[in-house]
Amino acid sequence: MPSPVSADRSAAQPPGRGSVEALITQTRRLKGDVDAVRRDAKSEVLDPEERWQRALYDLALHQLDDLDAHLAQLRDGPLPAPAEPVDTPVVRPAAAGPARGSLLTRVGSAEWNLLTDEVSWSGELYQILGLDPAAPALTLDELPSLILEEDRPKLTAMVTDCLVDAKPIDGEFRVVRSDTTVRTVHMMGEPVLGADGGTASMWVVLRDVSELRRSQRTVRETHDTLHHHRRQAQTEHRLAVELQEAVLPPWRGSLRLPHRGPQTLDLAAHCLPAATSALIGGDWYDALELSDGATLLSVGDLTGHGVAVASGMAMLLGAVRGMAMAGTEPGPLLAMLNQLLDATVQPALGSAVCCRYRPGTRTLVWAQAGHPAPLLYRNGTGRVLHAPDGVLLGATTGATYGQTEVTLEPGDILLLHTDGLVSGQNATTAIAPLLGLAPRFGAARTAQDCVRTVVEEFGGAEREDDACVLVAKVTA
Repeated sequence: MPSPVSADRSAAQPPGRGSVEALITQTRRLKGDVDAVRRDAKSEVLDPEERWQRALYDLALHQLDDLDAHLAQLRDGPLPAPAEPVDTPVVRPAAAGPARGSLLTRVGSAEWNLLTDEVSWSGELYQILGLDPAAPALTLDELPSLILEEDRPKLTAMVTDCLVDAKPIDGEFRVVRSDTTVRTVHMMGEPVLGADGGTASMWVVLRDVSELRRSQRTVRETHDTLHHHRRQAQTEHRLAVELQEAVLPPWRGSLRLPHRGPQTLDLAAHCLPAATSALIGGDWYDALELSDGATLLSVGDLTGHGVAVASGMAMLLGAVRGMAMAGTEPGPLLAMLNQLLDATVQPALGSAVCCRYRPGTRTLVWAQAGHPAPLLYRNGTGRVLHAPDGVLLGATTGATYGQTEVTLEPGDILLLHTDGLVSGQNATTAIAPLLGLAPRFGAARTAQDCVRTVVEEFGGAEREDDACVLVAKVTA
């Protein structure tokens, strides 16, 4: 048997979606019942008590409509805290009215007798309008003096239609109270016909709906803002994708570099998008034949997401290509890349690996800037290449980057990747799953087969960041 404490805690929990749906169903059934009773009531009644009951039926329907709307808000998500509109007067409740933020409303009544010029107001109406209960009630000619100027034509039209054409009243207007606060009032009423069939008086009920309308306006504005942000995010995502596709290497599947000569690299690459973000990151891969016959291999990652980051990635990749084509070695190349990133207007951090492969001697000269080192697979086993010194790009001015050299053998497989591919508590645990692919890489015929293996193992929905992988296989 649960303890009183646990029972209290359970009772304090918000209702589930099923409970809210049941309340909505009950509310709508009750609306139907009230509406049926209201329709059965006589259309022309002279007794004040009967008029009051009929008005309460109408008000009950309005209140049930509001309850239905708020239950739908509860079902669809939490209601944001109301915010003060910047372009409308500040609304503050009267001291005797409901507390700010309450959706409960006051109801008052009034009758204007056209034959005797008598006016009758309930005490609640004085409180709604912020008037002294000891003061005389306002006539129909004096009532517009309380109404916000732009709402006066609406009130005039409603009253005229009621008095001249015997039409019922159902509308809202804003009242400016003596303390300069503004309240939204919903007025419902009907003409009281005399023996000759003409309008003898006008009888109305009014309720203060200020907080309710504030809440509805806040929800509407929030939905509009969310819709705008969603469209903006979709546009940004499309632009970032287009920019990424424009700057990354256009080749798909396997590529052999250099294009001429027996000693080549079989290359394949792939980008894996994050499962937890719709925005494109700053990851890149690249393979480029250089003017001296060497091959440039690089991967990198600029921190962040979105169009600005994709644009920064395009700038860095363009710089890498230009400096490599000019003959700059990997270490000095990263130093100049760091200087370029340090000089940009928007501060940013990035990481990169830059390699220069010389097919004639099968030597790989490489450097890194705060980036995971390449993995080398040989004879069914894998290992992490020993990394030279190098800090993150953009982390410090004037940084220098070391470089190292390794000789590759026919059949060797080199894997370069960005750090979004794997995750772990430290570098050893993070990289272990990739090293475990060595037997499958050993059986792979092409670099593209190796990339497919990586995607099968690490392309799942749980990955939290974008990633790029580049595989190079020494063919001869």
